[in-house]
Amino acid sequence: MIKTPFLDLQSTHNPHRWFLPVEERYCVGPPGNKFLFGGVGLATAIAALERTTGRPCIWATAQYLSFANPGDVVDVDVRSKMDGKHITQARVLAHVKDREIFTCNAAVGERDSEHSHQWVEMPEVAGPDDCPAMPRFGPQADDLHSNLDMRVAQGRYAAGRKVEGGRSDDGRVILWGRLRNGAPIDAVALAVINDFVPSGTSHALGLPAGATSLDNTLRIRKIVETEWVCCDIQVEGVHNGFVHGRVAMFAANGELMATGSQSGIIRIFDPEAFKARFAAKKD
Repeated sequence: MIKTPFLDLQSTHNPHRWFLPVEERYCVGPPGNKFLFGGVGLATAIAALERTTGRPCIWATAQYLSFANPGDVVDVDVRSKMDGKHITQARVLAHVKDREIFTCNAAVGERDSEHSHQWVEMPEVAGPDDCPAMPRFGPQADDLHSNLDMRVAQGRYAAGRKVEGGRSDDGRVILWGRLRNGAPIDAVALAVINDFVPSGTSHALGLPAGATSLDNTLRIRKIVETEWVCCDIQVEGVHNGFVHGRVAMFAANGELMATGSQSGIIRIFDPEAFKARFAAKKD
């Protein structure tokens, strides 16, 4: 399989400005109301930073301020760059015209070191070929979910339907994920997959629920070649209408590649209203 880039991030005459045409393949949501997936926003910022500086991502955190929709063009500006011998600290501002979509603070760079170890181990679960696909609800549009292959190794996903069993004892979900177009697993891909932390809300609460991301933080340890990423998601707690969780992401061989964390606004769905909303959009 030929590996192709996931993001069509385009350069300008200004080496610190990039732009991303928002296509449905980067979006989620019901028909007629698609919006840019938060993880794609963070991935865009990371790609712009790495290409501007020529240095790999160490960590990046995005704060989501507004939505971008198919047909929009997101301008991505790399700002406040502080260059060191090995590390660049920078800020990214993404906007559609004068409307800010998200901001990102990050560090990129690398240093030689003899030390390389991990203390977090990949969970023992069935491989992706033996796990069911994450369920989807409504028309199977050519959106982000059609371009990701997500498998459920542990946890309950009901895609807007009733969840059986009540509240989870541990709030833990384990997913396998990969990009369908053969794009490599890199910092960009991990930023996208990282944004599935809020998807564990339904399992944790035992309700047809989800969450709208407020932020998305990614910390890169070591990227290795792998087709599948094992995502060990832990919903840590909910209160005041918000959910907080984290994830450890492993290559198929057990190598810890990255960790992430997020907070989100809890959304409880009425299954019948959810179904009717999709049906109405389809008609």
